[in-house]
Amino acid sequence: MVITVIGHLCKDVIHLPDEKETQQESFGGILFTVLTLANLMSEKDRIQPVFGVGQTDYELLIEQIKQYKNIDTSGIFRIKGQTNQVQLFYQKEAQTRIECSEHISAPIPFNRIKSYLDGDAVLINMISGSDITLETLDYIRMEIRERRIPIHFDFHSLTLGIDQEFKRFHRPLTDWRRWCFMLNSIQMSEEEAFGLSAERYDEMTLTNHVMTLMVETLMITRSERGATVIVQDIHKKLTRKDFAGISYGPAIDPNGCGDVFGAAFLYQYLKSRDSFIAAEFANKAAALNATFKNAQELDGLRTKLEQLGVVISKPATNGKPTNCP
Repeated sequence: MVITVIGHLCKDVIHLPDEKETQQESFGGILFTVLTLANLMSEKDRIQPVFGVGQTDYELLIEQIKQYKNIDTSGIFRIKGQTNQVQLFYQKEAQTRIECSEHISAPIPFNRIKSYLDGDAVLINMISGSDITLETLDYIRMEIRERRIPIHFDFHSLTLGIDQEFKRFHRPLTDWRRWCFMLNSIQMSEEEAFGLSAERYDEMTLTNHVMTLMVETLMITRSERGATVIVQDIHKKLTRKDFAGISYGPAIDPNGCGDVFGAAFLYQYLKSRDSFIAAEFANKAAALNATFKNAQELDGLRTKLEQLGVVISKPATNGKPTNCP
């Protein structure tokens, strides 16, 4: 199994609401996606991340991930500026935070991506919102269309603007239909879904619009309340399934849960070719991530899930997805 991962790396600076004004700093963003896959896939599989890292952070990042034999680091490149930095200010009120983004990296150019489109799937996670341009997405679609390679697309920060104080805020996306066109699976939070269009469509109306764009699976995540999955079959019939929220203990930090959800979904989908089976697994993986402090605690994710009784498809042994035609 070979999965290409595209999206910006982040250097997360977390400000905790305590008297000491504690700060915690670690790599995040697309790293949550990459490490989720690395811990679920076998050493014979391959993850191909494509993103840039600031000059001063490159060696440190490579040192952190080189323990994984299934991560091909050749697509990770140095950039002249700083690594994209995300400041997360947690409020004393439960489950609330202010997000600020600085030093956002330039969009990843298609010439950096093209040579890595030879695998079994492509996962695009719009970590910063400017990870790739719409033109680059079109090039990716055209490059892999004839080979029927699935694309999983997480809208993430694509629906966010930035104000003068670098704070992120939700705003409608005028060309959202072009972004959705011919994607196998789309992921967005319920906040992103509500604010996606200028018309502020309700979820049912938005779903009907999205699925006419040749989308097979739409997933709307609801944080601790679980997720909704809508699947379109070859006869254009829509089937919906709601997955309730799961708790594996006190939630420490929701950061990265959506990234883990998307990676776990795509992994299990390539094994089962069933979006509902994949989403049920992804819901559990994301719930476990909520009990972690940072992306590094994803180490041993497969074992941690198995200890909780979560059924996981066995790693591929021949480099090809199970049930792949």
